[in-house]
Amino acid sequence: MTCGRLTWIRSSSCPRPPSLEAPSTPSPCGRSFSAWRCRGICPSSWLSPQSTYCQHIGLEFMFINDVEQCQWIRQKFETPGVMQFSSEEKRRLLARLVRSMRFEDFLARKWSSEKRFGLEGCEVMIPALKTIIDKSSEMGIENVILGMPHRGRLNVLANVIRKDLEQIFCQFDPKLEAADEGSGDVKYHLGMYHERINRVTNRNITLSLVANPSHLEAVDPVVQGKTKAEQFYRGDAQGKKVMSILVHGDAAFAGQGVVYETFHLSDLPSYTTNGTVHVVVNNQIGFTTDPRMARSSPYPTDVARVVNAPIFHVNADDPEAVIYVCSVAAEWRNTFNKDVVVDLVCYRRRGHNEMDEPMFTQPLMYKQIHKQVPVLKRYADKLIAEDTVTLQEFEEEIAKYDRICEEAYGRSKDKKILHIKHWLDSPWPGFFTVDGEPKSMTCPTTGIPEDVLTHIGNVASSVPLEDFKIHTGLSRILWGRADMTKKREVDWALAEYMAFGSLLKEGIHVRLSGQDVERGTFSHRHHVLHDQEVDRRTCVPMNHLWPDQAPYTVCNSSLSEYGVLGFELGYAMASPNALVLWEAQFGDFHNTAQCIIDQFISTGQAKWVRHNGIVLLLPHGMEGMGPEHSSARPERFLQMSNDDSDAYPAFSEDFEVRQLYDCNWIVVNCSTPANYFHVLRRQILLPFRKPLIIFTPKSLLRHPKAKSSFDQMISGTSFQRVIPEDGVAARAPEQVRRLIFCTGKVYYDLVKERSNQCLDDQVAITRLEQISPFPFDLIKREAEKYPGAELVWCQEEHKNMGYYDYINPRFMTILKRTRPIWYVGRDPAAAPATGNRNAHLVSLKKFLDTAFNLKAFEGKTF
Repeated sequence: MTCGRLTWIRSSSCPRPPSLEAPSTPSPCGRSFSAWRCRGICPSSWLSPQSTYCQHIGLEFMFINDVEQCQWIRQKFETPGVMQFSSEEKRRLLARLVRSMRFEDFLARKWSSEKRFGLEGCEVMIPALKTIIDKSSEMGIENVILGMPHRGRLNVLANVIRKDLEQIFCQFDPKLEAADEGSGDVKYHLGMYHERINRVTNRNITLSLVANPSHLEAVDPVVQGKTKAEQFYRGDAQGKKVMSILVHGDAAFAGQGVVYETFHLSDLPSYTTNGTVHVVVNNQIGFTTDPRMARSSPYPTDVARVVNAPIFHVNADDPEAVIYVCSVAAEWRNTFNKDVVVDLVCYRRRGHNEMDEPMFTQPLMYKQIHKQVPVLKRYADKLIAEDTVTLQEFEEEIAKYDRICEEAYGRSKDKKILHIKHWLDSPWPGFFTVDGEPKSMTCPTTGIPEDVLTHIGNVASSVPLEDFKIHTGLSRILWGRADMTKKREVDWALAEYMAFGSLLKEGIHVRLSGQDVERGTFSHRHHVLHDQEVDRRTCVPMNHLWPDQAPYTVCNSSLSEYGVLGFELGYAMASPNALVLWEAQFGDFHNTAQCIIDQFISTGQAKWVRHNGIVLLLPHGMEGMGPEHSSARPERFLQMSNDDSDAYPAFSEDFEVRQLYDCNWIVVNCSTPANYFHVLRRQILLPFRKPLIIFTPKSLLRHPKAKSSFDQMISGTSFQRVIPEDGVAARAPEQVRRLIFCTGKVYYDLVKERSNQCLDDQVAITRLEQISPFPFDLIKREAEKYPGAELVWCQEEHKNMGYYDYINPRFMTILKRTRPIWYVGRDPAAAPATGNRNAHLVSLKKFLDTAFNLKAFEGKTF
C-alpha cells in the first residue's frame, strides 16, 4: 500500500511513538497518537489515509533501478503471514528487551547524576542489533565491526558485545585511579573487541565496537576501512565472513557530510565492504533542534537514496516489526552485497543527556513522551495476554537480570585501577612480543642489498605484460628510471618504488590511497600503466616483482579527504604488518579531514591505547602556486606533538627509539630521496607503530640535485634524523661564522645562494629531517661543533607558520639559553602563500639575502 513516497506494511500491534504535533487522533485500535506530517517529524503519515489500520513499517525502494531487487523486497513484505514468530522467538525478544531496559534502569538508580547517554525510548535497538548479528552469523558471518555515537553505547557494550558489567560499572567510580597508559576517554566513547559464541547459531563470532569521539559520524569511514582490511586479509572478497554495522542518530545522519562521503565509498572497488547495515536511532530531535530546523529533506535517511539503498522505516514501539525488518536487512546485505538502512522511529525519554531538561525546548513533545508506555511493558502485556509467557516468568526474568547487575556492581567496587587497554577495539596479538618476551627497543638499519635495489629498478622501468602499449611520454619516464638504475642513483619516485618493493618482498602489504595517487598529482609516480589501445586494460608492475611477494594496492579515491582518510585509518587499525599510506592531492587539502587528524590520529593512542602506523603524504613547498597549493600547515602538526619543549632530555644509547616510542606521532620533511626511502621502511621495522606525517616535495621531484646514490640505501644505512654539513665548512668548523638550520626544499635554495656568494667556507647548512620528536642529541652535537658560529633557523614559510615556533624553545632548552637562534624567512602573514609569482620571487630573494648577510644580527640581543 502506497502513501506518498512510502509503501506501508501492516503490523500485528498498534503502538506508536509520540510526535511533535499537538493534536491527538484516535487510531482504529483504540490507542491515541498524532498524525505524522511529511515535513513534521518523519514519515508522511503513520496512519495511511487509504487504510483503516495502523501501519508500522514504511518501505522506500521504488527509486531502486533494479527489478530483481524491488521484487525481492516486495516478496519479503507483501507475502501474507510473513511476519510470524514462534513462542521461542518471542520469549527471546522479551528477554533481550528486559536486559536492554533494566540495564538503563540500573544505571539510572545507581548513578542518577551521571551522564551516560542512555537508550531510553529506543531500547529495542539492542534486540535489533542482536537480530542483525544472529541472522548474519546464520549466513556465515564470523566478524562484525560496529560503529556508533555515544547514545546507547554502554548498553551495546553490555548486551551486544558482552563486556563484563563490572568493568562498565567501575567507570562510574570517581576514585578509580588511571593506569599509566594514556589520558583515557569518557566511558561512552570507548570501544571493545570480543570473541564469543553466538548463542542463537552456536557459532564463533568476533565483535568489535570501534571507539568514537563526540564527533558523531566521524567513526563511519573508520569502521568501513577496518572492515575492508579484515575482508582483505581473510581473502573475503565478497564480504561473506566480515561485515559492518553503523548506528546513527537522525540529526547527524542528515546533517553531517561524512555520511555522504562514506556512502559514496560503498560501491568503489578498492573501498567497498560489500554492504553495510545502517541503523538510525530516529528519536526525532537533535539535542534541542526539531527536524523542521535540522534538515531540508522529508526524511533523515534520504541521503541513502544516492546509492540505491532500501530504507525501512519501522516503529520502535513495535518490537516484532523491528526484529522482522532487521532480519530482512541482514538478508538483503548478504544477498545483494549492498547497503541497507533501518530507520527506528522512536523517541528520547530524557534530555540530550541525563542532566538536560528537554521541556525547555520541546514542551508538547515531552508531555506526550511522559504519557508513553515503555516498550517493555507494552510487549510483556501483549505476550502475557496471548499466553506466550506468564506474569511470573516475566518477573523472574527481570529479577534474574537485576541480580546479575547487582552482583557485578559488588565486584566493581574491588576495581582500583582503570586499565584503558581493557577497552581496546583492535588488538594485535603477538605483535609486541617475540616468544612471549617484549620486543627489543632498537632502531633497526633500513638499508637493503644492492641487488634488490637493482632488481626493483629494472622492474620499475619495464612493462611486465606482453602486447601492452604504453604512452610515448611514459616511455621516456621508464627509460629515465632504467638510466638512473644503471648509474646507481634514484630520484624521489624511484626511491619510493624501492621502499615499497622491498617491503613487498618481506611480506608486508602496501596500500597507497588518495586522489590521483596511481599516476601521482605531479605525474611522477605512474604505478598503474594504461594500455593505449585497449579500454580499461591496466598493469601494476609493482605486483610483478617476485612470485611470492605481498600484494600491492594502489587506488585513486573519490574526491574526498575526510571520508577517505578515515577509511585508511581504519584500514591501518586491522594489522600492524601493512604499510598504509594516504596522500593528499596537495598538502593544503588535508584540513578538510582535520577531524580525523585531531580526534583519531593525533590522540588515538592516548585516548584508546590504539597503536596505528598510518602514513600521511602531504605535498608541501612554497613555489608561487598560491595560498591553496603551497602549505601542508606543518605548524598544526607540530603544535599537536606531545614532546616537552622545556625538558632537558637524558641521553642514552636508546634515546632515538625511546623518543619515537613516547611520541604521539612522527613528523618529517625529507630533503633527499634516500631519506624518504629509509623513513618509509623504518615505519614498518620499528617494534611499535606510530602515525607518520611526511611533508613531501613538489619541485624536488624533478630537481637535478635531489637525487641519491645507491650507497645511501644499501645494507647498513638508515634514516638520518639530521643531515649535517659535509662540505668545506665541515672541514674547518672553527672558521664558520654562521650555522644555518633548515628543513625540506629550502635547503637547495640555500646551497645555491651560498655558492653564488662564495660563502661555502663561512656558512654551514644543517638539515633537520625529523622535526618531531625533536632530535635534541644531534642538534646539540651540531651546535657544539661550530662554537663560534651564529645560529640561524631559515624557513620558506611565514614566521607565524612553518617550524620556527616549535624549534625555537627546543633550541633554547638544549643550548641552555646560552646562544640565540635567529629567525630568517618570510614575515608573518594571514595567508600561507602569495598568488603572485613575482611577489613570491621577491620575498624569496629577500630572505636568502638575509640568510647570508653575516652582519644581519650584529648588535641584536635575545
